[in-house]
Amino acid sequence: MKKKIRFSMQSRPAVIDGIKAQRVLPNKFARAVGPFVLLDHISSCKQSPDDSHIEDNRKYAHPHRGVITLTYIINGEVEHVDSIGNHVKLSAGGVHWMKAGKGVVHDEVINTGCKTNESDISVIQFWVNLPSKHKCEDPDYLSFYAPDILIQLLNSDAGWIKILMGTYGNAIANIPTCSRQFLYHIHVEAGKQFYAVPESGLECAVFLLTSKVVVNDEGFEAGAFIVFGSEGELIEIDNGGKTATDIILFGGEPYSEPIVSDDFFVMNTPHEVTQAYNDYYDGKYGDIKPK
Repeated sequence: MKKKIRFSMQSRPAVIDGIKAQRVLPNKFARAVGPFVLLDHISSCKQSPDDSHIEDNRKYAHPHRGVITLTYIINGEVEHVDSIGNHVKLSAGGVHWMKAGKGVVHDEVINTGCKTNESDISVIQFWVNLPSKHKCEDPDYLSFYAPDILIQLLNSDAGWIKILMGTYGNAIANIPTCSRQFLYHIHVEAGKQFYAVPESGLECAVFLLTSKVVVNDEGFEAGAFIVFGSEGELIEIDNGGKTATDIILFGGEPYSEPIVSDDFFVMNTPHEVTQAYNDYYDGKYGDIKPK
């Protein structure tokens, strides 16, 4: 039985560190899907009109606490720098993974100089809420290059799937997780279908990156965000178009603890958010050192 679609909506414009983007999650219908509390898609290197004069991208360095940030580079190059000493550039297929834990300052810059076409930029940014027992841990950072990300070909030459987090069949992703969760990038060729049966008890959603497709018998345009209910088991992606399409399929076990978020901090109580600010202003997260 196909999963029932609980709701769907189009992503909305946002400005992320001065760069135009599409915000997918949170939205007016959902604060989270499993532990995922934020999803942005950056597909343009153009700055917002208010920030068009900005040349020093380092002004966007900011703190985090209580979450994992995951930046998946589909096209382009993203430079990561943080207050625990990491400075890494990754290109297409790479992933910046950072556990903020009890506090870290970081910055990520899309290195294009706007010299390429907008279609050459595609970056996905997730925040994954940490269970309370992990929010007080030391921050950590890992970089994953394209060959580190598991990829499997689909049957009948239907395309491929990249397993960024969690499991798919017998494959286990290299990117660490703190709870039951999964994150896939699925490429479906023209005229082909993809079928998935997520693990029982997990919340799950689809974000359409490129062209329109049919999801569980309903048609959707690029940029659509589709959240499924608990009824049913099967997710079917039917690409009846003339070009290949790409989707992000993700989810995880419901987050059972309270969620209190404010800007860059995602904690469990208002007091913890206040403490996060106090610790940041007291310099406890460190500083980004010049290269």
